[in-house]
Amino acid sequence: MSQEKRRSFSREFKLAVIERLEAGESGSALALEVGVKRTIIYRWRDAWRVGGALALRSKRGRPPKLEALQMADARGVAAKAGDLKEARRQIAELERKVGQQQLDLDFFKGTLRRIETSRRTDTVPGAPASSPRSRR
Repeated sequence: MSQEKRRSFSREFKLAVIERLEAGESGSALALEVGVKRTIIYRWRDAWRVGGALALRSKRGRPPKLEALQMADARGVAAKAGDLKEARRQIAELERKVGQQQLDLDFFKGTLRRIETSRRTDTVPGAPASSPRSRR
């Protein structure tokens, strides 16, 4: 087995590659040009989307405590933004359901009123039929 030395890339290099990827360049073409596997480039992009530039470390190994705390805080902010977006989507969906239910209720109330009116029968032969109540 060959012992290949793992390369490390600076944060600035990673950010430059991500900028080009986000601008619309092909990931495969970019990988060939810069000499990095396409999957690694996408991994950098995903880390950048979650934790910003802090998530793109230039050194290997465990990050210093301050840097780790900053990355955790950045992930928390991204998660909160995603939670807010999801909550707004759910609220809009529930408002649509409530509106549909109100339409259904109005329809069934009117139908029930018409059925009750048509079922009214005279209890005494020859008595005048009652008329429906006015809704004023």
